[in-house]
Amino acid sequence: MIKVIAFDADDTLWVNEPFFREAEEKFTEMLEDFMPQHSSLKELYHTEIENINIYGYGIKGFMLSMIETAIRVSEKNIPITMIERIMDIGKEMMSKPVEMLPEVEQVLKELSSDYRLVMATKGDLVDQERKLKKSGLEAYFHHIEIMSEKKEADFLKLIKHLDISPSEFLMIGNSLKSDILPVLKLGGHAIHIPFHVTWKHEMIHHEIEHENFYQAEQISHIIPLIKEM
Repeated sequence: MIKVIAFDADDTLWVNEPFFREAEEKFTEMLEDFMPQHSSLKELYHTEIENINIYGYGIKGFMLSMIETAIRVSEKNIPITMIERIMDIGKEMMSKPVEMLPEVEQVLKELSSDYRLVMATKGDLVDQERKLKKSGLEAYFHHIEIMSEKKEADFLKLIKHLDISPSEFLMIGNSLKSDILPVLKLGGHAIHIPFHVTWKHEMIHHEIEHENFYQAEQISHIIPLIKEM
């Protein structure tokens, strides 16, 4: 039944969200003279959400949102040296090594002999391409799709491009909101592999009950699930 297996990238194939948490901590510490850390973190999140339609997802948009938040929180009194430090934080994030999650390559190698594999992720195009290249995983994928959003229409466009029906498509990822729900609504299959850190924007607060929904504690556990489909 399954012809194509798509993998999310960030926090499914390699580590991503912890780097944002580290950056948030540095940022809120910088602004302590203007606002308590928990308050500046809330301000930053508000700015990020407001800016998604403008900047999309990824480090560059995050960095611009930090700068905007710092200017607002400080009432335009933030020193230029702090703006420079925020830019340095963003550049540091972009230069991070790609930290693969356990058993990823072994799983891709095993599945690639029987299925077409796709990387379907969202974020900044240049940054995601950089991470994919550094990961050494590119050869396993039949197709790379870097989306600005992961909604039903985005997945439907991908499925049509792959020339398959939704029932022949399986999505694997750590975000219930972005990786799982849109695919299930289209009639596809989805496996959720939770990551220990999740961005607040990607959280949902209800249980998923669907005949095509599966959960795995780690990526190596998807092999027997797929064989049963």
